[in-house]
Amino acid sequence: MRIIAMTLCATCLATTGWTADGNTVKRFQQDRFAIGFWVDPPMDDKADARYKEIADAHFTMVIGGFGASTPETVARQLALCEKYGLRAIVHSRGTAPEDLPEGEACWGYSLKDEPNTGDFPGLRKQVDAVRDARPGKLAYINLFPGYASPRGLGAKSYAEYVSRFVDEVNVDVLSMDHYPRFMPDGDGRDGYCRDLAVMRENALRAGIPFWNFFNVMPYGPHTDPTEGQIRWQVYSSLAYGAQGVLYFCYYTPGPGGEFPKGGAIIERNDRRTRHYYQARRLNEQLVNLGPTLMKLTSTGVYRVGPDMVAAKVLKGTPIRDIVRARHDPPNDYLVGVFQHEDGRRAVLLNNYRYAISAWPTVVFDVPDDQVMEIDKWSGKEVPAIDDSPGMEGLQLSLEDGEGRLFLLPAKK
Repeated sequence: MRIIAMTLCATCLATTGWTADGNTVKRFQQDRFAIGFWVDPPMDDKADARYKEIADAHFTMVIGGFGASTPETVARQLALCEKYGLRAIVHSRGTAPEDLPEGEACWGYSLKDEPNTGDFPGLRKQVDAVRDARPGKLAYINLFPGYASPRGLGAKSYAEYVSRFVDEVNVDVLSMDHYPRFMPDGDGRDGYCRDLAVMRENALRAGIPFWNFFNVMPYGPHTDPTEGQIRWQVYSSLAYGAQGVLYFCYYTPGPGGEFPKGGAIIERNDRRTRHYYQARRLNEQLVNLGPTLMKLTSTGVYRVGPDMVAAKVLKGTPIRDIVRARHDPPNDYLVGVFQHEDGRRAVLLNNYRYAISAWPTVVFDVPDDQVMEIDKWSGKEVPAIDDSPGMEGLQLSLEDGEGRLFLLPAKK
């Protein structure tokens, strides 16, 4: 079925806005695809090596508050981000707006994680104060997921919660966390996509980007995600138009409570887990896709499930049909459709299965020789390659959970 289709009509990424007293002020502008995480590493005598390690894994930003939580450690964090070409959203609680740090590496300041609607009036005052004191910097707030209780949200529904946040707090980036379960008796992927749909709708309405946290470690009732499950979380976010993805967690939180197993990207003894190498591979692809992703506006998201007729679901999109070979499993895809800023159309085709690869025959609405792909390993536009030239039509191979990004001519 068709999930949501919306164009970004009159709204756009604003470079100016208004404070509560009616004055104009420069707004935050995202200059790169955001690849970040929760739980920054300790700011000790190993910090330089740790931040080089972050950059080597192709992260583009850091959110502080754990390893860097004092004015002195925040200043050092910003210096290391400057050294390694990273951007930072730094810990700011307890710091007056006029005393907040500045500099090129500083994207902005973390104000609140998972607020209730009752917090919105106070947060609006903080956002306006940051804009007034530090024009162009981001006042960053991260929202609850949709599986939080109505009482926790302070709203009857997740849609109401997010919509009120956008309208009442007037942020420059919409962000939330959602950690789907991947278990035979509890598949949380559809709920993850429902929250992404809410984020997408409100981000388009406000003309701002959205980011989301996803899970990369075992905790509480959550199993330790496989590489395919991590890849699925990232590429499904991209299908909905996310311009930032954030790992939970980078540095392993302290023992006890929900985190007895450890197993984040980096252990507390500084050992790299397998997730470091998985993230490094995936992030390299995101860095190469990022410049194109930042030029796209989402116009539709479509779920082609096993019991659906692909041609019917995708009617009116750049894809006319998705056909499976005789022995392949039924179709299971997520299709994101976009408008490029130069007028061309774009399609992100995501393999919805996280345990097996897919080899669909994809029928675009233009000849195959007019279909270009953004190569994940170079970032260049290259002609779409038929992965099974011995078969009729254009076959596209996708790893478990993988997405591929294609560009097509503007519709005549």
